[in-house]
Parts: sequence; C-alpha cells; structure tokens
Amino acid sequence: MSDRIFGGIGLVLAIFFGIQATMIEVAFMSDAVGPSVFPIIVATIMGLASIYFLVKPDPAPDWPQAGRLAEIGFAVLVLFAYAQLLPVLGFVVATMFAAGYLAWRLGSKPVEAVLVGIGTSVGIYVVFRLILGLSLARGPLGF
Repeated sequence: MSDRIFGGIGLVLAIFFGIQATMIEVAFMSDAVGPSVFPIIVATIMGLASIYFLVKPDPAPDWPQAGRLAEIGFAVLVLFAYAQLLPVLGFVVATMFAAGYLAWRLGSKPVEAVLVGIGTSVGIYVVFRLILGLSLARGPLGF
C-alpha cells in the first residue's frame, strides 16, 4: 500500500513538473535544444518510475527505523537549504557543502567527505561551466 501511495504522489509531482517545464520562457538567444528539454526528461523518468510503483508494489516494504527517517528528513532540509543558498554563496561553495554533508551521511569519513564535496563541486563546475559553457550561480567569489 505504501508503494502505491509513493507512486501516486510521484506521478502527480512528475506531471506537475512536466507541465511547469513546458512553461519555461525561452530567451531570444537560446541554444538549439532549449531550456525545457532536461526538466521534461527528468519528469518523464520520474513518471515512469512512479508508474512502476503503482503497477508492481512491494508486498512487504521494509521501512527504516525512526532515527533513519529523521536522517532522511534532515538530508531533505539540507537540499532545501542548498537551493536557497545557491544564489547567495554561488554554485561551487553551496555544492561543496551539500555534497560533502551528503557524502558524510552516506558513510564517508569526515576528511573523505570534505574531499568528495570539493571534488564534486569543482568537477561539475569544470564540466558545466568551463567545457559546456552553461551559466551557474555566481557567488561573492565570482564563481
């Protein structure tokens, strides 16, 4: 039953996300693909995964303990804070903190988590900004 609830909520969110993606305004000078293609792809994958949960739910799902649920909830709060701090701190700094924290909570040792945060942040910046030329949030340091 819980898988079907999860699938139903996911499907509603995917449809909403897909509709919102089609409403993205295209600037005069835009790339050939357009800004709405990637969100539509994400919405489609999310919708298909949600349909799977609706059609074939797990008969006996294994729910995490309360402490683990609280940790998942805190990870969601970290991602929400990441979205809020992205325009303030910039992509590199905000991503470094978020990726580092999530790596630590997924089992990395603290020093490894810091290195993962830095590596993830700089790696994504190099690929998306320097190689592909896409714009990312600039912080007070200019990157």
